[in-house]
Amino acid sequence: MMRSLWTAASGMINQQTNVDTISNNLANINTTGFKKESTEFKTLLYQTIQEQSYDNNGDPKPSGIQVGLGVRNSAITSQYTQGVLQETGNDYDFAIEGKGFFSVQTQDGGMAYTRNGSFQLTNGVNGVTLATSDGDPVLDTTGKPIVIDSTYNPSDITINEYGELCYPDASGVSAPIGIQIGIVQFNNPSGLQKMSGSLLKGTDASGIARLETEDAALQQSKIRQGYLEGSNVQAVDEMVNLIVAQRAYEMNSKIITAADEMLQQANNLR
Repeated sequence: MMRSLWTAASGMINQQTNVDTISNNLANINTTGFKKESTEFKTLLYQTIQEQSYDNNGDPKPSGIQVGLGVRNSAITSQYTQGVLQETGNDYDFAIEGKGFFSVQTQDGGMAYTRNGSFQLTNGVNGVTLATSDGDPVLDTTGKPIVIDSTYNPSDITINEYGELCYPDASGVSAPIGIQIGIVQFNNPSGLQKMSGSLLKGTDASGIARLETEDAALQQSKIRQGYLEGSNVQAVDEMVNLIVAQRAYEMNSKIITAADEMLQQANNLR
């Protein structure tokens, strides 16, 4: 009975983690570029009651007797499926159609990645810089911040599907000006470390960032100007998952109650 108490307790603890994950998904259902997370479980060690078991005739059975000792949370993985593109009409809103990520420079000088393409222009000494809503500069294919100098009128800048900044020439035809937004991919995007502000950090598990313009083996992503990528969270699916997690939590709590009642009866034996 004590075994059942700890086993049920492990189930309740891990279902609480499951509910926490679902609540985070629902909380970010309107977060630009957010990717839903799912909780994965694994069994704990098994306790061997009998190495060999026998039937009524004394013949050995093909397997022994083992009792599981509960469950543990093995991983919380993000599902990097494409979100719905939502038109905003903002010239500096960009959505990625594909597996790529925007590269940005963090305040400590490091590099981070995001699917949130809600950008803006910030004034600087040499011109205006394309940056995130938190002021982190967006990087080009050379790893440098994208700066538009005073030669160009920022309101006339457009971005083609390859991420190239274009500007109209004397005849009014837009042509690339030699600056391209850096889009990278990872072998294992689920291994990226999540940071605040919809930023992600590369890890050993994710692999190194692979620049799309330099890696012919990658399928090129497309950039859509005037759009943002919505989250891939489906409210109906999350509500169903929440009900399942709640019922599992409830069943484990009933096991604890039943085990407690059995222990009480054993203690009352005369």
